[in-house]
Amino acid sequence: MFAIIAAIGVMFGLSLARVPVVFALVIGAVTGGLLAGLGLQGTLDAFNNGLGGGAKIALAYGVLGAFALALARSGLPDLLAYKLVSTLKGDANVQSQNKVKFLIFFTIVAAAVSSQNLIPVHIAFIPVLIPPLLSVFNHLKLDRRAVACLLTFGLCATYMLVPVGFGAIFLNDILGQNINTFGKPYGFEISYDQIPSAMAIPVFGMFMGLLVALFFTYRKPRIYTEIKLEPSHHSISGDVVSDANAKPQIAKFTLVMAAFAVIATLSVQLYSDSMILAGLVGVAILSCAGIFKWKEADDVIITGMRMMALVGFIMIAAQGFASVIEATNQVPALVNASVEWIGNSKGLAAFLMLLVGLLITLGIGSSFSTVPILAIIYVPLCIQFGFSPAATIALIGTAAALGDAGSPASDSTLGPTSGLNMDGQHDHMKDSVVPTFIHFNIPLMVFGWIAAMVL
Repeated sequence: MFAIIAAIGVMFGLSLARVPVVFALVIGAVTGGLLAGLGLQGTLDAFNNGLGGGAKIALAYGVLGAFALALARSGLPDLLAYKLVSTLKGDANVQSQNKVKFLIFFTIVAAAVSSQNLIPVHIAFIPVLIPPLLSVFNHLKLDRRAVACLLTFGLCATYMLVPVGFGAIFLNDILGQNINTFGKPYGFEISYDQIPSAMAIPVFGMFMGLLVALFFTYRKPRIYTEIKLEPSHHSISGDVVSDANAKPQIAKFTLVMAAFAVIATLSVQLYSDSMILAGLVGVAILSCAGIFKWKEADDVIITGMRMMALVGFIMIAAQGFASVIEATNQVPALVNASVEWIGNSKGLAAFLMLLVGLLITLGIGSSFSTVPILAIIYVPLCIQFGFSPAATIALIGTAAALGDAGSPASDSTLGPTSGLNMDGQHDHMKDSVVPTFIHFNIPLMVFGWIAAMVL
C-alpha cells in the first residue's frame, strides 16, 4: 500500500509547490506505478488505459467554453451588466441602503447559480458583470469579501446540488459514474436520483457559512478608494471587458436569438442528458443567427474551448492517475490497513476521509478532478465500514468539493478575484481564498460528517 500513499503524496506535494496539476498527476502516477513494481511501460499502459474515462467530461467543458464565448459575442452579458448598474446607481443615493445591498446580493447569487445550469458559462460572466458594479460597492462601503463568498457559493453549491449543466457533469458523469465503477467489484451500486438528496446536507452547511459571512463577519462597512476604470480593460484571463456605463447597442433580433439559444441549450441538455450536444446546438444557433461571422467561427470556438481546456486536461489526467492506482492492486491492502488502524469508529473514519479529501483538493484546485482519485479508495473503504449508499455519496462528494472553495488554484476563487480586483483593491489570498476557506470548508467538514453519520 506504500505505492498508493507515495503516489498521492507526490501529487499533492507537487501541486502545493505550484507545479502544474497535470504534470503533478503524471509524476505521481509514475511514482506509484514504479514503487508497485509495474515498471515504466506497465505504468504508462495503465495510465493510458484510464485516459478515455475523462474524455467525455473534457469535451463537454470545451464545448461549454465555446458556447460561453459565443454568447458573450451577442452582447447579452453586457446588456445585463448595464441594466444592473443603471438600476443600482439610481437607488444608491436613497436612504434604504440595506434594500440596495440585498438586491446586489440576490443578483450576484442568481447570476452565479445560472452560470452553472441555465446559462452554462461558468466563471466567464464575472469579468463582465462585476467590474461595472465596483463603483456601486464603493459607494455602499460594501465589503468585497462578502461578494467573493456570494460568488463562490453560487459557483460551488449549485453544481453540488442541482443535476443540470455543470451539476450534471459533477453529480452524474463524475461522482455517480465513479462510485458505480469502483463499487462494481463489490456489488455496490447507487442510483443517480439518490445523489442530490445525499448532497443536500453538506450544501446546507455552505449556506449557513454564507449567512455568517454576510450578516456577521463582513457586515461592517469597508472603505475603498474610488478608482475610475478605463472604458475598456482586460480581465486576468485576457478577455476584453466592456464598460457597462455606456449602454450597449444591440439589435432586438440578436437579443431574441441569444435568449432562444439559451433556452434551446437547456432544453436539449435536459432531453438528451448530453452537455456536448446541448453546447453544440447553442453554438450552432448563435452562428446561424449571425451573432458572429462564419469566418470568425474557428476563432470563437477555439478561444472558448481554450478557456476551459486546463480543467479538461486535469480531468483526463486524473482518470489516468486513478487507473494506475487501481493497477497497483494495493487498494484492498490500504483499505484493510485503514480499517485496522481506525478500528470500528465510523465517526473517525468519516472525519479522516473528509480531511484527506480537503488536503488533496487544496492541492489540485478542482473538485471535479478529485473524485476519480478519491473514489477508487473511498468506495471500498465506505463499504468496509458499512456506510449506506447515500452516506457514501455524501462523503465522497463532500470530500471532493472540500478545498475547491478555498484553493488558491480553484476557478471558484480565481473567478471572483478576476472581477473584484479590477481596480487592484482585492487581494486573491486574503480577500478571496481565506474568507471562502473559513466560511465554506469548515461548514462542509461539519455537515459532511453529519450527513455521513445520519444518512
